[in-house]
Amino acid sequence: MNIRRVAVIGAGVMGQAICSHMLNAGLDCLLLDLADNKTSDKNAIVKNAVKKIQASKPALLFDQSLLSYLSIGNLDDDIQKLKSCDLVIEAVLENIDIKRSLFNQIKPHLSPSCIIASNTSGLSLEKMLEGFEQSFCEHFLVMHFFNPVRYLHLLELVPSTQTKNSILEDMKTFGTKVLGKGVIIAKDTPNFIANRIGVYGMMETIAAALKENYTIEEIDTVFGPSLGRPKSAIFRTADVVGLDTFIHVAQNCYDNLSNDECHKIFQVPEFLQKMVKNGWLGQKSGQGFYKKSGTDILALDLKTLEYRPVNKVRFESLGGARNLPTLSDKIHHVAYSNDKAQKIFFELTAKVCIYGANRLYEISDSIADIDNALVYGFGWQYGPFKTWDALGVRKSLDKIKELDLRIPAWVQEMLSLGHESFYKEEKVYNPKTKNYETIILEKEEISLNSLRKTNLVKDTEAYSLISTKNDCLIVEFHTKMNAIDKDILDGINHGIDLCEEGKFKSLILYNEGTNFSVGANLLLLYMAASEKMWTDIENIVKHFQQTSRRLKYSSIPTLSAPFGLTFGGGCELSMWCDSMCAQAETYMGLVEVGVGLVPGGGGNIELLARTLDNSIDSPTAITEHLIQRALETVAMGKVATSALEARKLLYMSKQDTISMNRRYLLNDADSKASAMANGYTPPRPRSFRLPGENGYATFLAGLRPMLEGGFISEHDYKIACKVAYIMTGGKTNSNKKVSEDYLLDLEREAFLSLISEEKTMARIAYMLEHNKPLRN
Repeated sequence: MNIRRVAVIGAGVMGQAICSHMLNAGLDCLLLDLADNKTSDKNAIVKNAVKKIQASKPALLFDQSLLSYLSIGNLDDDIQKLKSCDLVIEAVLENIDIKRSLFNQIKPHLSPSCIIASNTSGLSLEKMLEGFEQSFCEHFLVMHFFNPVRYLHLLELVPSTQTKNSILEDMKTFGTKVLGKGVIIAKDTPNFIANRIGVYGMMETIAAALKENYTIEEIDTVFGPSLGRPKSAIFRTADVVGLDTFIHVAQNCYDNLSNDECHKIFQVPEFLQKMVKNGWLGQKSGQGFYKKSGTDILALDLKTLEYRPVNKVRFESLGGARNLPTLSDKIHHVAYSNDKAQKIFFELTAKVCIYGANRLYEISDSIADIDNALVYGFGWQYGPFKTWDALGVRKSLDKIKELDLRIPAWVQEMLSLGHESFYKEEKVYNPKTKNYETIILEKEEISLNSLRKTNLVKDTEAYSLISTKNDCLIVEFHTKMNAIDKDILDGINHGIDLCEEGKFKSLILYNEGTNFSVGANLLLLYMAASEKMWTDIENIVKHFQQTSRRLKYSSIPTLSAPFGLTFGGGCELSMWCDSMCAQAETYMGLVEVGVGLVPGGGGNIELLARTLDNSIDSPTAITEHLIQRALETVAMGKVATSALEARKLLYMSKQDTISMNRRYLLNDADSKASAMANGYTPPRPRSFRLPGENGYATFLAGLRPMLEGGFISEHDYKIACKVAYIMTGGKTNSNKKVSEDYLLDLEREAFLSLISEEKTMARIAYMLEHNKPLRN
């Protein structure tokens, strides 16, 4: 079904988030709520919601311009507009009577083919549909989004017994391909899959903290990024979700799961009820388990309910796990260590693993779907079954028995049959067949790990070269945070060599992990500068520039597939490729000013070229206003917070494509890179007509008041002057053109002059230690 227009009914927090993401996906959206009869404007409720969307942080929209595709209204005057909608999503209060009343109200105004969805987080679907005619029920299902909708990958679809299979398949396709979600089909059980297990784990954690006097910092240190959980860990996650929402989900389990073996754990503790009564709802109210006081972060004492400074927590086992190669190794190391972190981690992890295993066939028929629901919805790297594999299923039994926990019968049977894990290579265990079955990926989903096993061309510590199904060649980085160093540049050049030899059609820069690349390897740069190895630094900068140029002017097409953080050198390499296929959540920027430098890999020149594209080629043409745009982007270190915004900042071009689904990015990039190879002709090197010294003087005059007014520091001023000198062309004038090589020389000279500055070294050191910029 071709869904182009969506209505969202309910302009609260969830309605705002769902509506925004429909706009992000390129759809027209109608947002409705009750008429406001207390004011002269009956649309006041929805208008206030739109203001909240505009002011949201983090942003709900890829770009504010998307609001032009939003229509608003109220249920009294505008309900007939639903007739033109292909999909209607209700996001009203979690009250079954209110929802049923709304369905009766909107029913007469829907087109016969319209799909109706409820965003309930756990109410019974069958009870919602009692008494409704078959035609309505056939087009009805639950679409449970996780908030913030833009950033959390999970979409749980829950069909009723009457939902048409074709409708379910249409919505699965819509969810994955249009909305970019990880779609999981769940059963009509309280809180479905992710919240059922995730909230159980959080409630067990809270109970353990109270019983064992664990602090919230200790818990969040253990269940944080070190062991594959999100940065928000446990208590910070509850704050982000909202404690009122969190206890609502827990209470729903307690009220509706009387036969659950862990029923009692869902009973909301008195202190949590008191926090909500006090208005301590977490992030939205300014305080919850954590509270910001000025520049300080305070943590809640669960016993006294008083706030105190956050304590830094260190555990020997976590320190020992830090440099282990895989997450499985880290989990295994901590689980069998002998310190407080081990005790916290093993007991709570074992309980979640067993609870998840006991839910198989109740909430889902698939081990992989249960795991993926937690990965997509809660940001875990491993779901409960994959985590249990990391513990070692058989090895964990003795310790689990010491905790007086009961191993599910089907897990015992699995072990008795000689099957030692839930996953084996690309297969997952099926207790019904008592064997392993291949995990079926969607045809658009390419596993780089699988490609690596069969299509590996070259593998080094720094990078891999891997061929694709379309005979393109991937360069994958292996450095920490995919930082770029000499070895990465060598890998890119070797990949281009192989392509130019006719062995592959095109080159693709693609990585896996959280981010595409944070930029150049600052630590190596800092160490070299500390030793005054200026020639070595100049050589690596020149190598970077030459690699950038080769990406553009090679005889074969090159494409970058960025996602997440794409900073500094990662942004430069991507920009110099012939094209980009970026994931929608790409945060791209030339951020070198934050460490006291200018872009050194050709970033200034490529941005300048894009800015001057189609400008009048005449000595008398005024280009300073165009150059100013590029200058501000670099000197202010502007970062695009979406791929759509990256287009506006010219980090991406209009011809560059955007993929909504991260799991489809490699397939999209491979298809595009393959198509580019048909009849490819490389571009010619560019030349530039720039204002030179006169233009430079003009920009200096504009920068000086910013320095004198205290808006920028002296070092910021110095960096901005360097950028202005590069972009105006140095000692030239508009009567003659300068080459790309000439501008790259200016860029390299500016970079080298700044790296020797004491304040630049201080900025680099601060970034390496604190992971945030120093303004000195």
